[in-house]
Amino acid sequence: MHPYGLLMVFTGDGKGKTTAAIGLAIRAAGHRLPVLFLQFMKGQRNIGEILGAENIGLPIHFRQCGRPGFVQSRACEPLDIYLAHQAMELCRAEMITGRYRMIVLDEINVAVDFGLLRVPEVLSVLKRRPPNVHLVLTGRNAPLEFIDLADLVTEMKEIKHPYQKNIRAQKGIEF
Repeated sequence: MHPYGLLMVFTGDGKGKTTAAIGLAIRAAGHRLPVLFLQFMKGQRNIGEILGAENIGLPIHFRQCGRPGFVQSRACEPLDIYLAHQAMELCRAEMITGRYRMIVLDEINVAVDFGLLRVPEVLSVLKRRPPNVHLVLTGRNAPLEFIDLADLVTEMKEIKHPYQKNIRAQKGIEF
């Protein structure tokens, strides 16, 4: 059977969207399928997923396409817009090389929601994906157009979160 690349979306207000994508990336890497993990709006190197993949030697290549930290407001600066477009161009270019069998676009939904990217420009890249490349899109507020195009959509729903008890983000859990 020939592989069929899937378009998968992890969205919703609950925790676990990036974590689910990391799980898929590890699963793919376990079968020696090379993975590109593009992180939109993130630029912090000492996060668990990057450290873990590097320490284990998995064929998961992380590229952070953002300033240090995480863009938290809709008042993004031109630099954030530039970096998001640069990440989209990297995705487009890498899809056609055939080097990666899975490409994760981590927080792309938020990048669109914040206005760093527009839905039509992202759709034009998504629709050009080769048939053997899996694409994974994460982040809150996935546009309906991404959901309609996707083969798999999972919505994470927050029921309870440690933040509600004023428990700060912890290494190994949130980053």
